Amino acid sequence: MIRIAGFALTATLLLALILPTLSFNHNLVSAFAGSKAEEKERAQKAATAFREIMGAPDQAVPQELLDRSYCVAVFPSVKKGGFIVGGQYGKGLISCRRSGGSWGAPAFFTIGGGSFGLQIGGQAVDLVLLVMNKEGVEGLLQDKFEIGAGAGASAGPVGRNTHVSTDILLKSSIVSYSRSRGLFAGLELKGAVITQDNTANREIYGRDIAAKEIIVEGKVRTPGEVEPFIKVLRTFSPKGINK
Repeated sequence: MIRIAGFALTATLLLALILPTLSFNHNLVSAFAGSKAEEKERAQKAATAFREIMGAPDQAVPQELLDRSYCVAVFPSVKKGGFIVGGQYGKGLISCRRSGGSWGAPAFFTIGGGSFGLQIGGQAVDLVLLVMNKEGVEGLLQDKFEIGAGAGASAGPVGRNTHVSTDILLKSSIVSYSRSRGLFAGLELKGAVITQDNTANREIYGRDIAAKEIIVEGKVRTPGEVEPFIKVLRTFSPKGINK
């Protein structure tokens, strides 16, 4: 028998009080432990979405535009109301080219805000963003990067062999697309906010690491969990175009 504050508690009663708390904490730990698997699944979904988009020549990102891009971001299965924590709509990955044009390890980001939630309605949408210049890359490294605020943004042209206008090449830092119900089209994303997902990056890379260290400075190798995303980028744009 155990006496606490003048009250006698039997061992059985004490266990009855403690066990629910232990069970709750165990479930909480288990939920967090599964997050690395979730990031791996997200990387696979992003790879699948991009492969399907580029596999339909009439509804693909123009090859010239893709080859000229500095970075590619894919946010799979973005849905209004589907990921509302902090006003975010979805999570995805961004990979940038190394000096030789090959793709480096990706970093995780979130996207939300702006008016695009009204445009996508209740449908699950895959978002693809091309970062076309250094100004766009520098924007991504801010704590919160608002598309169209200081850096030009535009809805992208569609079609693998489509000619890309000079205006897009010279004036747009971010070119964006969406795919919903099999339809791939340019989508205006001005006002949407992209934020580094430090928690996801920590899960995948095993330590606290800034997005700049991953996608710009190249301080880490691509982990196996996110390799499918890099592999699909290599498939459709191995080296890019020298700028």
